[in-house]
Amino acid sequence: MAVAGTRPLQGIALMIAAVACFAALDTQTKIAGAAVPVVMALWLRYLVQAALTGAVLLPARGRALLRTRRPLLQCARAIAMLLSSVCAFFSLQVLPVGEFTAVVSLTPLVMALAAAAMLGERVSAVRWLFLLAGFAGALVVIRPGSSLQPAMLLPLGTVLCNATYQLLTGVLTRADGAGTTHFYTGCVATVLLSAALPFAWTSQLTVLHWGLLAGMALAGTAGHLFLVLAYARAPVSLLTPYLYLQIAFAMLGGWLAFAYLPDAWSVLGVAVIAASGVGGTVAAARERELPGRAVGAT
Repeated sequence: MAVAGTRPLQGIALMIAAVACFAALDTQTKIAGAAVPVVMALWLRYLVQAALTGAVLLPARGRALLRTRRPLLQCARAIAMLLSSVCAFFSLQVLPVGEFTAVVSLTPLVMALAAAAMLGERVSAVRWLFLLAGFAGALVVIRPGSSLQPAMLLPLGTVLCNATYQLLTGVLTRADGAGTTHFYTGCVATVLLSAALPFAWTSQLTVLHWGLLAGMALAGTAGHLFLVLAYARAPVSLLTPYLYLQIAFAMLGGWLAFAYLPDAWSVLGVAVIAASGVGGTVAAARERELPGRAVGAT
């Protein structure tokens, strides 16, 4: 397995693909959430993840897929991701997809702070400025002074859980590999949800609902696979700005599914977020070329 940071362009491309999948997942979740119980929806989503990952990787890797050096961390990542999914499911019932994603975009700032403090990653002053610019762009989208709702407290749980499982992803892809991490997350979450499934199952679903559930499962599986592959190729601090692009994808999904158009302030906020991602990437590339001149790490 490649050491994180050796293929940064691949990592960036995979991260963009991941957030596009997450935006598709959130859009479909908002549509399906009114009729589908949360336990049933998430059970199918994680079951598909475990089944597809096993079907693809078990024939090639055999028992090696099941070997983990950090079993407790694998379980912790799965629980954090599951809790994130639960918070997102209920948040999307009361918030537009774009606004929900904007609140969740606080995750990169939390991750950058945690990465600097816990993982020892170098984050220069210039890249801190770009990260804060992305955060400011998210606040422009949210505009808490005029539109803050009590329901926005729900995505804060998603922020904390997202930051936790994404930081654990960076650790586990180095220890066990992307495939093993992806497989264990699907298995652990499926087992936990299976205990509650008999109390939440309903057969009164339309073909549309089943199609949405299938789409949610595929989008979630693909998105998290891309995420772990991205972190296996590039460090957290480099990939962090690209998480903000999920806001743009979410707004696109809101427009396509609900004819919801963002206003001028929202568009400005997204532009600031995208610019911060590009600026952070350029700054990181220059620091790799001139390591001796990089600004002191935090």
